[in-house]
Amino acid sequence: MRRVLAAAVAALTVTTAGTVTTGAPGQAALPGRARPVPVTASPTPGSPGLGDSYFPDYGNGGYDVDHYDVRLRYEPATDRLSGTTTVLATATQDLSRFNLDFALDVESVRVNGWPAGFAREGDHELAVTAPRPIVKGQSLTVVVRYAGIPSRTKVYGYTGWTRTADGALAANEPESAWWWFPSNDHPLDKATFDISVSVPTGVEVISNGVQPRAPLAEAGNRTRWSWRSVQPGTTYQAFIAIGQYDIVTDTAPNGQPVVNAYSTTLGERGPAARASIERTAEVVDWESGVFGPYPFEAQGGVAGPIDGIGFALETQTRPVYGPGFWRRGSNPYVVVHENAHQWFGDSVSVADWSQIWLNEGFASYAEWLWSEEQGEGTAQELFDLTYAGYPADSEYWQVLPGDPGASRVFDDAVYDRGAMALHQIRLAVGDDAFFRILPAWTAAHAHGNGTIAQFQALAEQISGQDLDQVFTTWLFTAGRPEVAAAARASLAPAQPRSWAKIRAAHELLPR
Repeated sequence: MRRVLAAAVAALTVTTAGTVTTGAPGQAALPGRARPVPVTASPTPGSPGLGDSYFPDYGNGGYDVDHYDVRLRYEPATDRLSGTTTVLATATQDLSRFNLDFALDVESVRVNGWPAGFAREGDHELAVTAPRPIVKGQSLTVVVRYAGIPSRTKVYGYTGWTRTADGALAANEPESAWWWFPSNDHPLDKATFDISVSVPTGVEVISNGVQPRAPLAEAGNRTRWSWRSVQPGTTYQAFIAIGQYDIVTDTAPNGQPVVNAYSTTLGERGPAARASIERTAEVVDWESGVFGPYPFEAQGGVAGPIDGIGFALETQTRPVYGPGFWRRGSNPYVVVHENAHQWFGDSVSVADWSQIWLNEGFASYAEWLWSEEQGEGTAQELFDLTYAGYPADSEYWQVLPGDPGASRVFDDAVYDRGAMALHQIRLAVGDDAFFRILPAWTAAHAHGNGTIAQFQALAEQISGQDLDQVFTTWLFTAGRPEVAAAARASLAPAQPRSWAKIRAAHELLPR
């Protein structure tokens, strides 16, 4: 939910024909020790992008990642990050070379144990030349060694790495990995993660998932922290928070581990952060009853430092919150929003960034549903107030939540008009169908990707109604739609109790 970049890269074509063997160059394959792999066509480069309609150079073609093993060493005093990332992948075509999205300085690359050529292309592309031709279906083990100072590494004048007084925070959307591990950086390519970071003893490291082992003491008065995500996730939902944190652990009603972490720099905002984030297990329990079973292996949240990020992000299993959310006291609505993303955005991810309504509209409507649950205002009251808050001639109504444009991916309309669109769908199909549609959607596309067209088709299948008009009107038509309650809404309806907290949370959503 943060920053948008764009880039262009070039591709170098290398063609090789013949047979691949596991022997050394110039050495014949030995029976029983190396089996020739037939190459059915001349290998070609994988594409330097997946063709996203908004960010065509994000991600890369030619392979599919199964797992990232990210092993890092970080020095808070200098912001120097060094490490080795091992990428386990499968080739989806015959490859002569392929790209990774990455911005730090690279020391070496190996592919299946062989030294590989590499070169920087564009602003965030690392082009790797295969030491031997790669055939479709072949397993790839890509090992990249690198180092750099992420806060000084700029892509289009920007860094997605936040250096703080006591450490750093890597959390951003739609790009984050470029500054700390090489990846195939698009939601279409999900993978599991092992992330470990060595830091000076006394510094904490929090990341996604569960801890497969306790922090391990290392030589030189250092400690290595390890985290594991066993359910596939997108690269922008992987994060690390490094610094001085109080870590609170517990068990959720469903038996899962809960790990919450609070920066010690929060000062007077600390109690409000705890009063909000400590409700995570309660929120997830309620959301599970509305959206379907919780899709991941752990729960929690991270209250970032006072000099950290200015937004919140739905990092998988453990959202990260900037300190601004606690400036007026506790606010469970941002916790509801970011944890709703665990279903809408994290488990069911966009197939293309133009489909961002499937993330932000749903997470915003979750706040309205929580308001109803808490008796703090109905979704209809919140709809009326939101609708009345934007005059008919406001530019707000010109942004299409279903296709907002690359520069307006996180526009207010994607969130607020996006929630209004869901409320209109709810009114059109009725509560019984609507509350069957939501868990059916998260089940049908769990740990995968989805599109607005697929959601509409599912909603029509379950409701038995043609919903083209409501989808077209609320998601793809400029201008303020007419609604039956327009006369009542224009009278500036009274604010429900939840309104101030919801607006306070949305003030810090990206513009």
